[in-house]
Amino acid sequence: MAGRQRIVIVEDHTILRDGLRALLSSNPDFEVVGEAGDGREAVIRVEELSPDLVLLDLSLPRRHGLDAIHEMKRSRPQTRILVLTVHKNEEYILAALKAGADGYVLKEASHQELEMAIRTVVSGKRYLSPDVSDLVIEGYLEGKKAPKAESGFEALTPREREILKLIAEGYTSRQIASQLFISLKTVERHRANLMKKLDRHGISALTSLALEKGLIAP
Repeated sequence: MAGRQRIVIVEDHTILRDGLRALLSSNPDFEVVGEAGDGREAVIRVEELSPDLVLLDLSLPRRHGLDAIHEMKRSRPQTRILVLTVHKNEEYILAALKAGADGYVLKEASHQELEMAIRTVVSGKRYLSPDVSDLVIEGYLEGKKAPKAESGFEALTPREREILKLIAEGYTSRQIASQLFISLKTVERHRANLMKKLDRHGISALTSLALEKGLIAP
């Protein structure tokens, strides 16, 4: 690993973001060049700074982490992205990798594992926490034994997941349109698609699913 690795931290909880910055800044091989507290700001920071690596949570306001990963990889494909999250289920892991993440680490990991993950990812390789790797392998083996149909939630696009999260957080269609800079008609179309794909009708049913899948905190 040549030179100091320029890192942008994306985490909506200030105390966690401060802790990560302090931890990474104590390592002479790492340099924290920027931070973001939401998905939309993260995309802007990456476009501005072109960091070597983005350390990113998935549950972010304003733009979901999966959508942010996709946008960052589109604008700066050379930037490596390491997900750091509490979400420990196959759906999230596969969705993050599909969106373009280069690694996936759980927040329960030690700081030694986090540093190893960063070094692995910036070297051009992928890194998955051991528990995450086990889940992916088990899912693959289960799929080989008995192929299962993609669930409605797995079939959601990053934008649909983002809108589902906002609906579950209590935002109206008009507020969502304003926040995401899209038309009210587009939001209503996404809302209808969500209900159709998920076979859940009404805000309470969508909110219940969002809680179940970890999109919002209970």
